[in-house]
Amino acid sequence: MLEQEVRLLKYKTYLSYYCPHCSTTFNVERQDEKSLIFNAAYKQQDLVVKLSPYLDVFDTKTSIPVEEGDMLDDLICPHCKKSLINHEEKCEKCGSKVGEVIVSTQAKLIPFYFCVNRGCDWHGIKKADQKTIRRKIPRQTMPEQDPKIRAHNFKEVPYGYTSELALLEADRCLQCKNPKCVEGCPVNIDIPGFIKLISEEQFDAAARKIKETNLFPAVCGRVCPQESQCEIKCIVGIKNEPVAIGRLERFVADYERDMNLVEIVDIKKSTGKKIAVIGSGPGGLTVAADMQILGYDVTIFEALHEAGGVLTYGIPEFRLPKSIVNFEIDYLVKLGVKIELNHIIGNILTLDELLEHFDAIYIGVGAGLPWFMGLEGESLGNVYSANEYLTRMNLMKAYKFPEYDTPMPKGNKVAVIGGGNVAMDCARSALRSGSKEVNIVYRRSKKELPAREEEVHHAEQEGINFHLLTSPIRYFGDRRNMVKSMECIRMELGEPDASGRRRPLPLENSNFMLECDMAIVAIGNGPNPILFNSAPDLKLNKRGYVEVNEETGETSKEFVYAGGDIVTGAATVILAMGAGRIAARAMHEKLSKI
Repeated sequence: MLEQEVRLLKYKTYLSYYCPHCSTTFNVERQDEKSLIFNAAYKQQDLVVKLSPYLDVFDTKTSIPVEEGDMLDDLICPHCKKSLINHEEKCEKCGSKVGEVIVSTQAKLIPFYFCVNRGCDWHGIKKADQKTIRRKIPRQTMPEQDPKIRAHNFKEVPYGYTSELALLEADRCLQCKNPKCVEGCPVNIDIPGFIKLISEEQFDAAARKIKETNLFPAVCGRVCPQESQCEIKCIVGIKNEPVAIGRLERFVADYERDMNLVEIVDIKKSTGKKIAVIGSGPGGLTVAADMQILGYDVTIFEALHEAGGVLTYGIPEFRLPKSIVNFEIDYLVKLGVKIELNHIIGNILTLDELLEHFDAIYIGVGAGLPWFMGLEGESLGNVYSANEYLTRMNLMKAYKFPEYDTPMPKGNKVAVIGGGNVAMDCARSALRSGSKEVNIVYRRSKKELPAREEEVHHAEQEGINFHLLTSPIRYFGDRRNMVKSMECIRMELGEPDASGRRRPLPLENSNFMLECDMAIVAIGNGPNPILFNSAPDLKLNKRGYVEVNEETGETSKEFVYAGGDIVTGAATVILAMGAGRIAARAMHEKLSKI
């Protein structure tokens, strides 16, 4: 018995049904809703009904009543007039007779049995055929705002799965014995485990299963690049689209939160030791939660006036609602984590001074120093770094002006330089701010765009223009020293560079002008030196990032650990969380021996 397949067919028929005798299809759309003729013993006439996708509800097309508990004597194919009753099989639930049809899927013909007892939901299929049928189900699309509407508001774009869509998507999972998807996850979530719980409609249990290794599934389900991590490893994706792991992760996290099912985990007995976490981004929050649960007294020091790091100041509301970030931070506070805002470590306190009061430190400050290209005219008015622009829009709540004091930076024609997720965030934010034209200028082709496919797709849907194989070379200003245009040059791709992507090379005499009254430079970030200036014994690499032991996250300074963008350079939320988890584990192991 495979209850999942019953549910699959309840909402949309993905399979074709055939008579086992004449091989004629019963599919409603091909047979004008004349699917099967049921000869009912209690009525001396034919009863024409539709073969329901759910198989336990006969949608009658005559006035003849079919009530729960009624038993059909026979099922007759309307084409060859032969009986569809299989006398060698019995319903495993009630012992009644069963009808047999043939399912055609993945070039296989599979017997499919269903009970003739009205109201009995049993059906049967061989376990060996379960995976074959699951592969037939298409990846479920997530409902979202219409592009024409969402381009003018900051509300979240995707609505998320309904429970019905989540169940359908969960049933696509093959429950592999050697799940490659887990290997692709930086924190090794038990992906088949939580998806199986979804298929069993244990949504809250699925959320708890994820939280065994990832405390922030609502965040990761929205912003992590699953297509290049867990989903790219999915076996289903070899021949079809992979299981939508991120969307399912988001669904169960939202379900748990919306239904008020979030439970505060048990805190272990106090160790009497104190941990300082510098930075409240995803890595810092992960370390804080893990160490607090293990019995440590944790304090987070955040430089800004709100906690959340890049989750708060960097990612727009339409991609990650701040109510979700605040909910996760409130959860940490309920665990007992203390958060000190407006504390710039390296300025008001040094690492050495912190170590006088704390047993260990975790540095998770990210890479917040914006990069510019050093072009002529870059200092003109209305030329922003992505950091400044997004901080104004998100942290300072400019998108809610005049409810908040910070006005939105505006331009009628906006140019965003770069092709990553940050560039997409800037461009889509500018569009929502009322800009008439938004252009993304990227020096490579669409194939090399580092942004998530979903973000690029959404940007294109919303009407953002892409100037690919294009690079700016100078800005021009008006008499008020405000940017008015940008000179660009066309590029072509040469041999791969150190990043593995083909190196962009300028094409001679291909210069052209692009009008813009606002430009946003989103080409990356570097490490902020404030912290390091007061810690000369903290070893940095040649790029200025903190050097750590990759297996433990420990720096050259004893009892000081680091992870996330301040170690790797700009990366993903889940990678920062994975680094935080490694550091927390190593920190606990070392402190336990003292």
